Amino acid sequence: MTILAENRIMELAFNKILKEDFQQVLPFLKKLHEHPPEEELLKSRLLEMFDQNYECFGIYMNKNLIGVFGLWFMTRHYAGRACEVDHVYIEEQYQGKGLGRSLMEFIHQYAESKNCETMELNSYVENFGSHKFYMNLGYIIRGYHFLKKL
Repeated sequence: MTILAENRIMELAFNKILKEDFQQVLPFLKKLHEHPPEEELLKSRLLEMFDQNYECFGIYMNKNLIGVFGLWFMTRHYAGRACEVDHVYIEEQYQGKGLGRSLMEFIHQYAESKNCETMELNSYVENFGSHKFYMNLGYIIRGYHFLKKL
C-alpha cells in the first residue's frame, strides 16, 4: 500500500508494512542498537507492537527499502490525540539528502489525517544531529525520557 510517492527526490515512497511482513523491519531495527536484542526477542516484541496502536512503514527509494519508521497513536492528558514517531532509520548512504525532511512532512500530514493534535518523539541524548534536525522542524525539548530495566 503506497501512502506517498513523490518525484522531487527520485522515487521516494512511504509504504505501510503489515504485520505479516515484519521480517523486512528486523534488519533495520538491529542497526539502531549498539547491542541489539536477540533476534527472537526483537521479533516477538515487534509482533506484539502490531497489536497495539502502532503502525509500521518502510522508506523506499526507487522501490528499494532503505529505511523504516513506526508511529504510535494515543491520547495524552497533556497533549490530546498524539502521534509518537518511533525507530526512524534511514541507511547511511541516503542520509543528508533531504529525505528526513520529506519523511517528517509525510508523518505530520498523516498524523493530521488521523486527527492528531500533537507530535512526540524520543532522541538519544548523544544524537546531537537529530536534536538540531527536529528543532529546525519546530520540535522543542520538553523533558527527559527515563528508563529502568525490571
